[in-house]
Amino acid sequence: MVYRAVAAGLLVAAAGVPQTPPPIGYSDTPVLPGQKWRVHDIDRPRPRAITAPAEAGKPPSDAVVLFDGRDLSKWASEKGSAPGWKVENGYCEVTAGAGSIVSKEKFGSAQIHIEWAAPSEVTGASQGRGNSGVIIMSRYEIQVLDSYNHTSYADGQASAIYGQWPTLVNVSRKPGEWQTYDIVFDAPRFEGTKLLAPAYVTVFHNGVLTHHHQEIIGAVVHRAVATYSPHAPEEPLMLQEHGNKVRYRNIWVRRLTGYDQR
Repeated sequence: MVYRAVAAGLLVAAAGVPQTPPPIGYSDTPVLPGQKWRVHDIDRPRPRAITAPAEAGKPPSDAVVLFDGRDLSKWASEKGSAPGWKVENGYCEVTAGAGSIVSKEKFGSAQIHIEWAAPSEVTGASQGRGNSGVIIMSRYEIQVLDSYNHTSYADGQASAIYGQWPTLVNVSRKPGEWQTYDIVFDAPRFEGTKLLAPAYVTVFHNGVLTHHHQEIIGAVVHRAVATYSPHAPEEPLMLQEHGNKVRYRNIWVRRLTGYDQR
């Protein structure tokens, strides 16, 4: 049946019979388990609207853009000075010996988008081949490595949770080709020195799921079992300098909020 709106706020069927408009919510339905809201609750806040990117991989309107290809003004060296990495042609490139860089802005639970490329010329072996890292909260590392036809240890491959979990699959592109990480990170929670909840991470590498809400067992460490130490709810994002000329571009972060946020 076809309806049309009328000034009185009713709907009139094609046959001319007035119809009551469909409800925009209810106040007499059951309360949802574990929530304060009813099913189809008329008073429940509608999700805030943001503008989606016109192109896949570009930042939505509520993202914090950390690197857009022009400069590293939103970053600092871990040594406390200005970043010593090279910026050209829309990307930044690791400079050996310049140290890792950290974002000036701090984040907790977040959606992170990063594009990176290992050097096109393959030099070194194992962990010396296109090595860098996306270190969330400056503690929890998603490995960056040239893992194309590469046989280094499993929990050190590209997009691994370094030293903890290998990836579900290896979807690495050839050296020199641009690759993408889309990361959903749930920050750990502490009460004083007590860990209330560990961190969890979901990772898509080149659009393919490599970790699905995987628990992180602690801060990154080499040749040891990771553990947690209390830290602030928000900390900087770090990009690791490991001596290899890895390139990065199009870096943005969205803070994750709970449901029913106005």
